[in-house]
Amino acid sequence: MAQNPFRRCLPALSLAAVLLMPMSDAAAQSFRRLPLAAYRDKMAGGWIGQMAGVGWGGPTEFKWKGQIIPEDQMPAWKPALINQFHQDDIYVEMTFLRTLEVHGWDVSIRQAGIDFANSEYPLWHANRAGRDNLRAGIAPPDSGHPAFNSHADDIDYQIEADYSGLIAPGMPALAVELGEKFGRLMNYGDGLYGGQFVGGMYAEAFFESDPVKLVEAGLKCIPAGSQYAECIRDVVKWTTENPDDWVKTWELIEAKYQDNPAYRRASCDKGDFNIDAKINGAYIVMGLLYGQGDMDKTIIISTRCGQDSDCNPANSGGVLGTVIGRSKLPDKFTSAIDPNGKFSHTP
Repeated sequence: MAQNPFRRCLPALSLAAVLLMPMSDAAAQSFRRLPLAAYRDKMAGGWIGQMAGVGWGGPTEFKWKGQIIPEDQMPAWKPALINQFHQDDIYVEMTFLRTLEVHGWDVSIRQAGIDFANSEYPLWHANRAGRDNLRAGIAPPDSGHPAFNSHADDIDYQIEADYSGLIAPGMPALAVELGEKFGRLMNYGDGLYGGQFVGGMYAEAFFESDPVKLVEAGLKCIPAGSQYAECIRDVVKWTTENPDDWVKTWELIEAKYQDNPAYRRASCDKGDFNIDAKINGAYIVMGLLYGQGDMDKTIIISTRCGQDSDCNPANSGGVLGTVIGRSKLPDKFTSAIDPNGKFSHTP
């Protein structure tokens, strides 16, 4: 039997994390332990939450741009919606996981690029541009650089970064490192940081349930001076100022990150359509902060914010699903899962 690369590398990564920690921090921080059964339960909850979010929000995707989805236009949840095996939010992640399974944690960005270039599923925006670049001989990380990719700030790595935290419980540095290998295939700058932010929240969700602390953990994974980090800090601030009025916070987000050209310089589209990672990341955080641990509220708010309104609730639902764990999710999210379902273009 071939040795499992994940099992082989985890002890080394854990030791490296301790050795690289500043001495003062190492003395103050204790180990956090997670039983294997708890890890599996939370990891499964993360995948289910992701599928629930993308399935529930799917019918609304980009139908409301710069508008809140009216409450009476929010689709009703049906248990069968959980079987989202055809969604790019998820099937791209399977390629990344397969690369890690075959080549181990220390896989090169070059090999990651080869595997992504050889994928056969349909792609759009930054994913499509990045893969086209790779196939044309533009090697990573240039494949995601704005000099070659006009979609570098798009949402793509953000929507498919869930895997990076789900396989790195309590290890945000690993989620960041995975972003440097896989996220740079198609994104750059804020487009990359969005995925590393999401991965950091997932990694922390195995140990933390407070949504504010989850967001803070994600912020620690990206440059504080980036516009992406500025956007997320704004959302936290505005949520604190308007704890019972998510619509007011949404309006503040629109005024700064939808209508102000200074925050859309790298957007692939400067009109109502906005697939930039920043504003869609804000909607992820809106769901988590105003949802307050309730799966329905979290997904509904992230969806009703509009724009990429299936991908955003997939991220917020996935992070919260990790916090909750499969065993504690409401039955309506688990009862209809097809145990024989297979994600598109996976063996």
